Amino acid sequence: MKKILILLSICLIALCGCKKNKNEIVMVTEAGFAPYEYYDNNKIVGVDVEIAKEIASALGKKLVIKDVYFDAIINEIKSGKADFALAGMSVNEERKKQVDFSNTYIISKQIVIVRNDSDIKNISQINNKKIAVQLGTIADSYVTDNNITKDIVRQKKYLSMAEDLKAGKVDLIIMDELPGKKIVENNENLIILDGFVFEDNYAIAVKKGNTQLLNKINEVIDNLKNSGKIDEYILEYSK
Repeated sequence: MKKILILLSICLIALCGCKKNKNEIVMVTEAGFAPYEYYDNNKIVGVDVEIAKEIASALGKKLVIKDVYFDAIINEIKSGKADFALAGMSVNEERKKQVDFSNTYIISKQIVIVRNDSDIKNISQINNKKIAVQLGTIADSYVTDNNITKDIVRQKKYLSMAEDLKAGKVDLIIMDELPGKKIVENNENLIILDGFVFEDNYAIAVKKGNTQLLNKINEVIDNLKNSGKIDEYILEYSK
């Protein structure tokens, strides 16, 4: 997938040969994760984008959005190619060793999606099934670390998991609730099982030691949460 930089001015510029500008702040994400970040008419939009705009505004900088595969996001931060990651990213101990995280801005649930003709009727039946997860996500870690199954299919994109499930290549998907609902809305032969596997916290990642940026991000998050704006963004982009 071609990596694209998208400016708030709606100008598209190629990443190749582009140096970071001190008047810009670079957000890295994986734009296949509606309603948090996704393409609409060649423009990346979503809940996380609205939050990123507020961060850029608070810093007096122009926002640049960089789209990469999810499993490359942390390296973008560590290498300094991006300033912060806003990607529906869950906090866990392994990631905390590599980047610093902001305060939680959203609490998400991990849900199970199956075909509507599946014999899997509740979450207690997912053990030892063929499970699809997105590579490098918290669902990937959960299934692996808890020995839920040895038969794991790791995909780069959520839509690839949905295609695998519809084709019968996997028995179920474990993924975040809101993007999962979007997938089911667009695929009438898929359903979400009642309940959830676990809850996790979304936060914004910055390079280790970048306390100045982290403090400003936390200030923006707290203001958005207290004003109810994040809830408004979720409602707007979940329509």
